[in-house]
Amino acid sequence: MKFLGIDLGTSSVKIIVMDENGKVIENVSKNYDVSYPHVGWAEQNPEDWWNSTKEGIKELVYGGNIKAEDINGISFSGQMHGLVLLDKKDEVLMPAILWCDQRTQKQCDYLNNEFGQDKLAGYTGNKALTGFTLPKILWVKENRPEIYKKIAHIMLPKDYISFKLTGKFSSDVSDSSGTLMFDVENRKWSKKMLDLLEIDELTLPKVYESWQVVSNVSNEAAEETGLSVKTLVVAGAGDQAAGAVGSGTVKSGVLSVVLGTSGVVFACDEKFSVDKENRLHSFCHANGKWHQMGVMLSAASCLQWWVDNINMDIAGDAFQKLLDEAEKAPVGSNKLLFLPYLMGERTPHSDPNAKGSFIGLNITHKRGDMTRSILEGVCFGLRDSLEILKSLNVEVKEVRVSGGGAKSRFWRQILADIFNLNVDVINSKNGPAYGAAILASVGCGLYKTVDEACGQLINITDRVEPIKENVEKYNKIYNTYTSLYDCLKEKFQEINDL
Repeated sequence: MKFLGIDLGTSSVKIIVMDENGKVIENVSKNYDVSYPHVGWAEQNPEDWWNSTKEGIKELVYGGNIKAEDINGISFSGQMHGLVLLDKKDEVLMPAILWCDQRTQKQCDYLNNEFGQDKLAGYTGNKALTGFTLPKILWVKENRPEIYKKIAHIMLPKDYISFKLTGKFSSDVSDSSGTLMFDVENRKWSKKMLDLLEIDELTLPKVYESWQVVSNVSNEAAEETGLSVKTLVVAGAGDQAAGAVGSGTVKSGVLSVVLGTSGVVFACDEKFSVDKENRLHSFCHANGKWHQMGVMLSAASCLQWWVDNINMDIAGDAFQKLLDEAEKAPVGSNKLLFLPYLMGERTPHSDPNAKGSFIGLNITHKRGDMTRSILEGVCFGLRDSLEILKSLNVEVKEVRVSGGGAKSRFWRQILADIFNLNVDVINSKNGPAYGAAILASVGCGLYKTVDEACGQLINITDRVEPIKENVEKYNKIYNTYTSLYDCLKEKFQEINDL
């Protein structure tokens, strides 16, 4: 038995082939562009997603050792919150508005203040944020009324690929949780929410649990991709829930931390619960449970920015050279702190105007200090979510870290010291794509549950333990770090208004 895991990311689609033993035997990645037509806007053409996915599948089926008839199931992970709109002819009406797009602050203010944050939390478990799907719909209604009138189908990014493969309009509970139109506690569309905002539920897809079968590959998609019509298509999950499945974060006590473009702190919960201040997202998990999640908009992308825009002239492996310099700097980066708000912030500060900042810079600081302060600043930002989870009495015993930043053992050590927890890496390096493949295997009956599959397939391969001396130093520094945003919040707004 073989299973495809398709991870539709922001910059590329990654497709893996997993066998019945959980081994990844083939993989392919195809890139596509992001458009930034205005400051704070981010868009993509859904057809680019589909064309890249088709190319990747055909490369696996025709160019590798995989036969189409051997692929039992396909499932998905996908960038969340993006708005895809189709007309009655199933044609795309406008570019998809992405998760990182910041144009909807006006709509969020309306939903949170005039509509009411308490009402939102009661209906959906969450407050309005610029990344979520519903504010994007309201933006289209207000600014593109000619398009709004033509809407026949409202979709999320990965579900567009599922539609192209099956001809069925479907989504899953985890991805739908991030639309602000979903009753997370009861795992269905919120009729109260839709009625109040005059959104027709018929425009929304049918919602499945993440491991449930949606359909077979359609005849048309089989011709376009080379897949077999016997292959089952399983609903899949939003990228964070799929990534949590891929790391085995499916029970209480295990915390998933993603050091990717964005940073995510993710905890599985047996019961539905909501942070009263709505600093965390409360979503459905891909295993039939729920999860709470904090998201910072810039994590490993802070280091990427540091390399690409400030240190672009370094010869050779720039990342490794900078990390080597940072490792020589002392804990606390010689009293230099970095606020990682390069794209605004989400958790715990829902503020698109927040700015990245070096605090405490003086003439004695070296590049290694600055690099280390970036690594530490990202981990402090992630700790903000950990502290909220602790305040809600969420059990946390260990951390499983993934994403590009997790490749650095040095960065993992900083994370362990700042969190004061063991930080583990697991045997799979394919994250959300691997989680999607696991969901496909459950949908095809290889395993009875997602938890069973994770228990069989996922193992810890390396562990970093916190260093007591460093923990004590970082606790003191973190107390200062947490005060900086409030000191600078008004100035961030003033800078934005200049």
